Amino acid sequence: MDSLSYKTISANAATADKKWVVVDVDGMVLGRAASRIAFALRGKHKTNYTPHVDCGDNVVVLNAEKVQLTGTKWDNKEYIRHTGYPGGQRVRTAKELLEHRPIAVVENAVRGMLPKNRLGRELFRNLYVYTGNEHPHQGQNPTAINLNDIK
Repeated sequence: MDSLSYKTISANAATADKKWVVVDVDGMVLGRAASRIAFALRGKHKTNYTPHVDCGDNVVVLNAEKVQLTGTKWDNKEYIRHTGYPGGQRVRTAKELLEHRPIAVVENAVRGMLPKNRLGRELFRNLYVYTGNEHPHQGQNPTAINLNDIK
């Protein structure tokens, strides 16, 4: 006899309620903003959150060049990459990376907070980062949200 009056709902690609949201990170601390963006990309703020399904929102981030770091991280935080050749390790500080590619600062922070598997790579494709206030996603009718409301 089935005595449960409810069933656990598991989201899938067809039932996921994906929305478009716009986030302005002007003057926000990078780590705090990135953790909330990753939370929204993952869909953890939704009632039908399912860990193995992409049920998060598409997030458009504006003003990536105006993000803040606390303390001496502008000079001490290093971004390391490797060209693949012997002796090809390249190091840039956060200040240098912000001057050269401000979008990469936000993207690296958010990517580090997503799962390190196929799902994480798929979720990262739902992130769109831009410098300035303009973005080409007006056709999707994104809603502006405050990152402090996502918890």
